[in-house]
Amino acid sequence: MAQWTSAVGAAQLARLLTSQQERPAGPGSRRPPAYRALADGIRLLVLEGRVPVAARLPAERELALSLSVSRTTVAAAYEALRTEGFLESRRGAGSWTAVPAGNPLPARGLEPLPPEALGSVIDLGCAALPAPEPWLTRAVQGALEELPPYAHTHGDYPAGLPALRAMIAERYTARGIPTMPEQIMVTTGAMGAMDAICHLFAGRGERIAVESPSYANILQLMREAGARLVPVAMAEGLSGWDMDRWRQVLREAAPRLAYVVADFHNPTGALADEDQRRRLVDAARSAGTVLVADETMSELWLDEGVDMPRPVCGFDRAGSTVITVGSASKAFWAGMRIGWVRAAPDVIRSLVAARAYADLGTPVLEQLAVNWLFSTGGWEQAVDLRRGQARENRDALVAAVRRELPDWDFEVPAGGLTLWVRAGGLSGSRLAEAGERVGVRVPSGPRFGVDGAFEGYVRLPFTVGGAVAEEAAVRLAAAARLVETGATGGAESPRTFVA
Repeated sequence: MAQWTSAVGAAQLARLLTSQQERPAGPGSRRPPAYRALADGIRLLVLEGRVPVAARLPAERELALSLSVSRTTVAAAYEALRTEGFLESRRGAGSWTAVPAGNPLPARGLEPLPPEALGSVIDLGCAALPAPEPWLTRAVQGALEELPPYAHTHGDYPAGLPALRAMIAERYTARGIPTMPEQIMVTTGAMGAMDAICHLFAGRGERIAVESPSYANILQLMREAGARLVPVAMAEGLSGWDMDRWRQVLREAAPRLAYVVADFHNPTGALADEDQRRRLVDAARSAGTVLVADETMSELWLDEGVDMPRPVCGFDRAGSTVITVGSASKAFWAGMRIGWVRAAPDVIRSLVAARAYADLGTPVLEQLAVNWLFSTGGWEQAVDLRRGQARENRDALVAAVRRELPDWDFEVPAGGLTLWVRAGGLSGSRLAEAGERVGVRVPSGPRFGVDGAFEGYVRLPFTVGGAVAEEAAVRLAAAARLVETGATGGAESPRTFVA
């Protein structure tokens, strides 16, 4: 990486270092030298993602003053980090955080499990649940009844079926966000929506600000589009978004786009409150940044009494700063590849025009099925069923992990589909590798960061429950023992598990 894309101030870094809990020294052990403790503290912040990769660190003298240590101590710590590959420097440009060469992002973990492995491997890779029947079948049957008139046309609707565009617009209006059909484009899932937005707004080499951590598949989509990702570290736990940090990054890096998941964030499960949403939109407007709000999880609140804030676009009075992405894939079923974009009419026209060189349009039958769900009340009943499934799975998985892996640390979100787990000091990448050997697939933390951050984390989705969740936790504990002992190869083949 040639240069830094964000910066962390001396006072901020000092606060982060101070917040780290020191482990008590064992009998006969000695404290490391001050420079070594400082280097280890910064390295841990990078690996946990609390300081982004490619963040410019403060000058030696500034950090020394903030920490009340000698400049020699800071210089020695920086040199140690450079030697280990966690820091890069260039005369005149300063020093910025990095991840050592040879630590590639795991190549597996989020793609669907092959059908032939379903009997022996528990899949915690994809955050997706089975279809909420009988609503899928009813929706398809309803779509077939509505299909004949469309079958007499060419079948290409680049902006989406007019009836579905009008229905989606009506649903936004009912949420207090006046919307016209001309502000809606139907896409092939949220991934199709993000792909179109990235190609329109962020050409190769453009900067895109992203939460750190963020949704792995979207990060990879942006990388493949040639974007330069600018990570903005999330706050601890479920508190989510550090608005001062966001304002600083948007002002200094001036990214063309910013991508956020404000509703039950993937992977942490955090829910942005109204003040955070308002300040985020204001910061994006001031910086001239287009803010993309992914609300694919917005209907998946799981606990009673969750007070859902207004959509992010509700704080964009002029309608020129926020682009909203929605989808049926998370709230209903991943196999229903219907997504949509809500934006200003001129943005929609540009997206539709560019679509001629991509996929031309979204399948008509699936659009009719989603429209049937929206227009009959079937959507609300199906999503309510989905919430019940996810809630039961979440509670079973939380109980099982706490019993089998008491050293693992996480907060339980009030919605969404995922737990973001600090794995007791173990390597998430090694856990993912060991998990496959004992029959449980789990995505490692670096998949959700930029350039290898979050090595100490794994993401656990609410996709299994009951006895399967208990067995998944048992297998994760077995994988953890393999990592702790440094065992390689020779792992016992996983037994077939029947739910």
